[in-house]
Formats: sequence, C-alpha cells, structure tokens
Amino acid sequence: MADDLRIVTSRDPVARPIKPGALLVDKPGGITSFGVVKKVRWALGVKKVGHAGTLDPMATGLLIVLVGRDATRQQDRFMGLPKVYTGTVRLGQTTTTYDAEGDVETEADASGVTDAAVEAALGAFRGEIEQRPPVFSAIKKGGERLYKKARRGEAVEIEPRPTTVYSFEVTGRRGDDVDVRVECSKGTYVRSLAHDLGQALGVGGHLVALRREAIGPFEVSEAFELDALVEAARLPA
Repeated sequence: MADDLRIVTSRDPVARPIKPGALLVDKPGGITSFGVVKKVRWALGVKKVGHAGTLDPMATGLLIVLVGRDATRQQDRFMGLPKVYTGTVRLGQTTTTYDAEGDVETEADASGVTDAAVEAALGAFRGEIEQRPPVFSAIKKGGERLYKKARRGEAVEIEPRPTTVYSFEVTGRRGDDVDVRVECSKGTYVRSLAHDLGQALGVGGHLVALRREAIGPFEVSEAFELDALVEAARLPA
C-alpha cells in the first residue's frame, strides 16, 4: 500500500523543508480536519496539503495528512481503506446531527434497555447494509453541501447508501452510555449507526464520543500529536 509514498510517523524526525509524503496525525477534538490541514500547511511552509478522510470536529484520532502535489494525487488510495473507530452511544436522546454537537430533538427513558437487547439489535447493522447519512454532513446534493441546506432549515430527502460494517461490538456500558468498537468500509457514518441503533431499540440515541483508531494498516498509536508536529516542523533545520 502506497509503497512509493513516504509515510511519516511519530518515530520520524520532522523539519522544514519536508519531502512529499503522508503524515499520520492524531487529530484533537474541537478542530475541523481542514483546520488541521491549515496548521500543517503553515508549519511546513508547503502550499499543497490535503487529507484522506474527514473527521468531524468532535471526533479525535487518526487523520492522514498528505503533503505535496504527488501525495495529494494519491488521496483515493487512502480513502478506500477500511477504518476502525471506538466511540460512545448515548441511548435515550436523539439530536439533529446524530451526535453531541446538535440540538436534542427527542428524549426517552432508556433505563429498561438491557445489554441483551443492545446485542440483539446490533446484528442488523453488521455486514452489507443500507445506511442513510445524516443531513448535517458534507455530502453534496444539487451541487451544495447538505449541512448548508440543513442550516437553512430546508427539508432534504437523503437516499440510503450501501456500506459494509465488518464489526460492531459493545466494549462497555455505563448506564445509558454504550461504548462501541466499529470496523467499517469507506463512507460509513458512525453517527448514523448510533442514531439507527437507538431507533431500533425504541428509545433513540446519538454519538457522544468518537475516535478513529486505524485506517487500513496505519494506527493512531503511530501518529503525531498535532501541536508536537507543528512545533517540530517550525524548528530550524
């Protein structure tokens, strides 16, 4: 995979000027993926910088940042790789965005939802499934991002899309909060999995935490912390 492209991990020295390649970055919460790209672009002094797979601002974890024209041209080689996520689904509430960044739409008592009921419901979301993406997403319809239409209050019909969920498992539970681990194909919205799981259980649900652990063979344990990367890149060569 990408044998001809330099993969830069936290074990590698970083200094300006940097050769074209793919940087593994651990995206912190509260910043967009494009915000990470802008910081890396400034730190490295390179105009052509992109990324291979958006993470929502709330989410943390592995972001592959592509530096240089040759690297950005190979974006699709990374985008198609399977992903691994860990996260937390809060049962009993739905939100407009399917995650904690949206407004609460409905609330229900989820105290009666048993672990066995959760496990039984998960089966419907494994394998090849049809998934309806959130209306607050970057998908384009009619040449415009859906989230822009949603912010204007426009009613938007979103067609289900095929995706593959290789694994969807519970790793822990604290009351209404259910910790999960998901392995999935390109184009899977974990926010939609959280929402749809809550609907299947009859109480609603949304995502309150999400971390991308891996993209194909690349793991977040090998990634730079963003601030450390920026600091290292700004040091004199």
